[in-house]
Amino acid sequence: MKIKYEQVILSEAKGKISDAVSEGELQNVKSAYIGKQGSLSLLMKEIPTVDVALRPEMGKLLNQAKNEVKDLIDEKRMELKLKASEVSPDFDCSVPGILPTGGGLHPITQMCYDLNDTFRSMGFEVFEEDEITSEMYAFDKLNFPPNHPARESMDTYWLEGHDSGSTNEKLCLRPHLTGGSVRYMQTHKPPYRFVYPGRVYRNETTDAHHERAFFQYEALIVDKDITFTSGKVMIKSILSKVFGTDVPVRMRSGFFPFVEPGFEIDMQCQVCGGKGCSVCKHVGWIEVMPGGSPHPNVLRAAGLDPDEYTGFYVNIGLDRLVMMRYGVDDVRLFHSADLRFLKQLDRGNLDTRRETMKLSLSWIRDYVNIPEDADLKKTGVRSDNVYSRSGRCGISCRTF
Repeated sequence: MKIKYEQVILSEAKGKISDAVSEGELQNVKSAYIGKQGSLSLLMKEIPTVDVALRPEMGKLLNQAKNEVKDLIDEKRMELKLKASEVSPDFDCSVPGILPTGGGLHPITQMCYDLNDTFRSMGFEVFEEDEITSEMYAFDKLNFPPNHPARESMDTYWLEGHDSGSTNEKLCLRPHLTGGSVRYMQTHKPPYRFVYPGRVYRNETTDAHHERAFFQYEALIVDKDITFTSGKVMIKSILSKVFGTDVPVRMRSGFFPFVEPGFEIDMQCQVCGGKGCSVCKHVGWIEVMPGGSPHPNVLRAAGLDPDEYTGFYVNIGLDRLVMMRYGVDDVRLFHSADLRFLKQLDRGNLDTRRETMKLSLSWIRDYVNIPEDADLKKTGVRSDNVYSRSGRCGISCRTF
């Protein structure tokens, strides 16, 4: 009887496998018949209760049935996969497909890379360091007095368990990059010409112009007979590279413990063009970097003689510079991880990222085989204007 019952179960399993239309249904059939508590598995457990003469035959038939069910399930699974991959008769192969969208660099990262290229072209080295520093390098070696409010937890993030002891033992998330510059000068020989990009942390209120974690870009020149003129040329080179044109700049005197003399560098607001808006607080100017000459005490902390060496220092607020570059009025958008916003600033989507190069008209005609009497507007050459200088014609072409 049990042998006949096995045939009934096998026939039932075949029918369900044949009717299955999904992987889930096949899995249910497998569990119901050859799983640990499946019908065929339970019959296998009853073999010891069968007459001794019938046990070999029953065991053989049940094993054959289980293997047959397993093979049928595997065949059906492959059939379902092939069916799922078939092209529908209604599918129009001539319709263009959807291309995968390519990623891009974050605007702040792109700004950092652009500045790296600019400074490397001027002979600077790019220097990086850990984001955790000690009180000694964050404050002591930068001429901060012991009672300076920046040392308090209301302004600086101190690491729990490392917020007491000597100034070399107290650790914090770096509130600025200048301490790393001192460490660089201690481990290298003068003259120095390096930049130091990185993220810094301040315990301050977040608003449209401030974030608790933001990016700075520090540049430092230390040599003999460095003048402010050299520094101003460096600033103009930075801004012209970033914005592709000369940007009006003003320098105001300011106090910072680590520079003497010190000043604040303002640039004309690029959001409103200097007319006044909420970003620049309606004054037409926005502060983008402090600067000055390294304080004699800072040079001494680095092992240099301030009577022999001087320098020029700037600390660029990358976030604000990126705001000006793209005309964005809220710095929090850059840290929001909102892809809808970031995709708008991708280089491929911005006309403002185009660069202009000048090519002679005769070279273009020879290279792309344009007849002498051809109208440029009808040739497909993308031109902005044709100009003449010293009797030579030329064309201004856009590159993307």
